[in-house]
Amino acid sequence: MVSRSWLAVEFGLVFFVLVGLFALVRVPGGPIPALLVLTVVVAFYFRRARTFDRRDLWRASALLPALPSILRLFAAAAVVAVAGVFLFDRAHLFDLPLHNPGLWALITVAYPVVSVYPQELLFRAFLLHRYGPLFGTERVAACWSAVAFGFAHILFGNVLAVVLTLAGGWLFARRFQQTRSLLTACVEHALYGLLIFTVGLGRYFYHGTQFGA
Repeated sequence: MVSRSWLAVEFGLVFFVLVGLFALVRVPGGPIPALLVLTVVVAFYFRRARTFDRRDLWRASALLPALPSILRLFAAAAVVAVAGVFLFDRAHLFDLPLHNPGLWALITVAYPVVSVYPQELLFRAFLLHRYGPLFGTERVAACWSAVAFGFAHILFGNVLAVVLTLAGGWLFARRFQQTRSLLTACVEHALYGLLIFTVGLGRYFYHGTQFGA
């Protein structure tokens, strides 16, 4: 049985100290390789975690009932995003699909697999299960999931990436808690990430040839 004190230290080390060092060192290759390595580590953790219901890592049956809520919120966010870029950064509106459709198509296909699912596995399934005893309530746990998720995006070097992922982290954590379906959280995460890369905000989340919203 791991003590609460050790869990708190471990949580701080994994999600803040190591992430901060990664951002400072600027490891070649960007965040995706490190994220994929962590995905393997977390997958082994879940193979040994007796108190975790592995059905939570997919649970496709939860997606359809959640879709109306997901799509209503997404539609409103899409309108705000397009309007915001149009008003404040019109030169970049739909920049990626218009000027680099090949990269945009690659991101559309690869992003949910190599970025979204690993992030949701780490910041939602693993974080909320492993460190849940520290937080007391689901809302507090979702808040810390969002903080850790937002902090991880400091490596992109801008405030907007942190603010948007802080909000997204809260939304995805609550969705996972409510549905017990990582697939559902991933679908929602992918929608917002692809929206970002489509409307002209992708450069705030772009690391060389890699993508990490």
